[in-house]
Amino acid sequence: MVLLVLWDIDHTLVDTRGVGRAIFAEAFHRVTGQEMERQAAVAGRTDQVIFRETAKLHGIVTGRDDFTAFAQALGEGHIRRAAELRERGHALTGAASALDTLAGQRDVDQSVVTGNIRAAAEIKVSTFGLDQHLSLDRGAYGEDAEDRAELVVTALRRAGRTPVEAVIVGDTPADVRAGIDTGVRVLAVATGRSSEDDLRTAGADDVLPDLTDTRNVVRLLTDSDHQRARQD
Repeated sequence: MVLLVLWDIDHTLVDTRGVGRAIFAEAFHRVTGQEMERQAAVAGRTDQVIFRETAKLHGIVTGRDDFTAFAQALGEGHIRRAAELRERGHALTGAASALDTLAGQRDVDQSVVTGNIRAAAEIKVSTFGLDQHLSLDRGAYGEDAEDRAELVVTALRRAGRTPVEAVIVGDTPADVRAGIDTGVRVLAVATGRSSEDDLRTAGADDVLPDLTDTRNVVRLLTDSDHQRARQD
């Protein structure tokens, strides 16, 4: 069996240190003509939902065409400000090591399930050198669906994998719920705003404080006993 590891990006692999929010605000202003005074909650959400809910906070009703324009502006913003992202942001400790080590394992494929639109996702992982082991064409992105579970289903379909052949790595209860809803194992890491207790309560199969212990990360992802536990 080939194991498909589906990585979340923000606060799981990378931290943009505010650059991502600034690019979002810039794209929001470009599309709506209004300054972004407040942003809707972002943790575990897709860019589609964040844009729509942020617009509502400003009294703006948006449709599909608005999101399409926003996604284009957002992608262009990430390309234009990639150097700033590299300077201010960083890959989370252990992320590169985990990706590299898994790439050396037999029968492991790696991709992403992220609320980011694809253009932004590609810039974020490539800026910090995390893209070389990710099969990005098999991932799922913020323009593919609003619901995170639907993104998981999309990634499974693109990779030709079943739920028992996959595992999600993420930092929010939304990542955990997506795994539960689709029958995919979840390794949750408390590298975002959610604590280890929050992630356990949400129902994660395994929880770690971060990715720093590469051996343990790889063990939890690839251990056959963990894989069989979800199948049973």
